[in-house]
Amino acid sequence: MLDTQGRGAVPEQALHAIQKLIRDGGYRPGDVLPSQRDLAERLGVSRASLREALSSLSALGMVSVQPGKGVYVQSAPGNGGGKAAGFSWPFAEQVSASDTFQLRYVLEGFAAGMAASVLTALDIDELGDNVEAMRLELRAQHFEAAARLDFEFHRRILQASGNLAIQHIITASEAVFLESQKLPFIRPERAMETWQEHRKILRHLARHANDPARKAMQEHIRNAASRTGIVFPT
Repeated sequence: MLDTQGRGAVPEQALHAIQKLIRDGGYRPGDVLPSQRDLAERLGVSRASLREALSSLSALGMVSVQPGKGVYVQSAPGNGGGKAAGFSWPFAEQVSASDTFQLRYVLEGFAAGMAASVLTALDIDELGDNVEAMRLELRAQHFEAAARLDFEFHRRILQASGNLAIQHIITASEAVFLESQKLPFIRPERAMETWQEHRKILRHLARHANDPARKAMQEHIRNAASRTGIVFPT
């Protein structure tokens, strides 16, 4: 049973306990976990806390929650390094999550400043549709779908910057960048912050305000890293 009086929120403790269960129980991708009722009883948590923990793990791509069927393992928790805020980072042997966020801070801040000058009214409308779609997915706690909308929002801005070298880097490392956009959703209670920050970026882009757009993008990526537990060096 989890220590509900100790440090850390109960859903986060449940998340770590499920990771440990998968690792120690020898579960492999494709295996089904015990029912949510059994998991809640085994861990000594409410069904609501368990669902929140499973939503976080789903956002990280570790489990797939299939209504009416069960909870399936998608990837096993990592052992050792390459973790952000205690969570597995599947690209640890290639690049750290911290380095990925720092690269995004530099590239995407520059791209947002450039894009502010060239985005058309149609581009702004399409970005607005993306932001609204993300709001709906986040309210439904569909974090996998929200992460893909997040990636698409950033990709459109990067493309609009017109810098082919930046676009090549993003395309070649799409899986890494997408994973970094899933990570902030390990804090479901703060997930709507991503939507709010996208709205702020969009407002500056719509006004063709280069420097504010650049700063808003950099602030967003710094905050996303912070939600993951990563603090940029000062």
